[in-house]
Amino acid sequence: MKSIALREIKSFFGSPIGYLVIAIFLLLNGLFLWVFDGEYNILQSGFADLSPFFTLAPWILIFLIPAVTMRSFSDEKKQGTIELLLTKPLSIWQIVNGKFLGSFLLIVLALMPTLVYVYVISNLGSPEGNIDMGSTMGSYFGLLFLVASYTAIGLFTSTLSENQIVAFLLSVLLCFLFYFGFEGVSNYVSGFEDLVAKLGMDYHFKSMARGVLDTRDILYFVSVAFLFLLFTVYQLKSLKS
Repeated sequence: MKSIALREIKSFFGSPIGYLVIAIFLLLNGLFLWVFDGEYNILQSGFADLSPFFTLAPWILIFLIPAVTMRSFSDEKKQGTIELLLTKPLSIWQIVNGKFLGSFLLIVLALMPTLVYVYVISNLGSPEGNIDMGSTMGSYFGLLFLVASYTAIGLFTSTLSENQIVAFLLSVLLCFLFYFGFEGVSNYVSGFEDLVAKLGMDYHFKSMARGVLDTRDILYFVSVAFLFLLFTVYQLKSLKS
């Protein structure tokens, strides 16, 4: 598993992909949070908190993570190396977990520079240091679990087609449905609004953003990630047989 993860990371940074992903993520966040006028501009909000970043980041990641994961198995299928990969002295679970870990770590590397925002906001606060660290750290933990779920979804869709664009679009669609779709549907389901909303990632991410790490929210994200990794393993087993 470790060798697969290292291979993934090396392939990301052996080409412009890894650098491009990190640069695009930081650039888009930087422009919306500090430069462009609008509801996401922290300097114009008048509040020393990072809620605009945690509102914006999940939407950027909906497109960014599928761009990272779309080649994971699609490229292997297109190049005809998927059979070689599956014959390695590794279980399919180890292969999938290695691919997952490599993609997950790349996105975590993209998130790490944003910790500078915490320092900047803290210094801008009045009085200095006036920032809700509980809510901020809870939001970062929520973002990590969200990244894990998006990555698992992206890996699964990459097994469905050898065309990377198709894998990308399917991943964006599924990530969008799981993040916002259930909340959107809940507005039209009278009497079951809360139940339907709880099926979506947005509900649980916002819950963690309050600074309270509820085991139900953690279990939800772990379950979604595990479910799609399970789908990925099942799909690869069908290719192997």
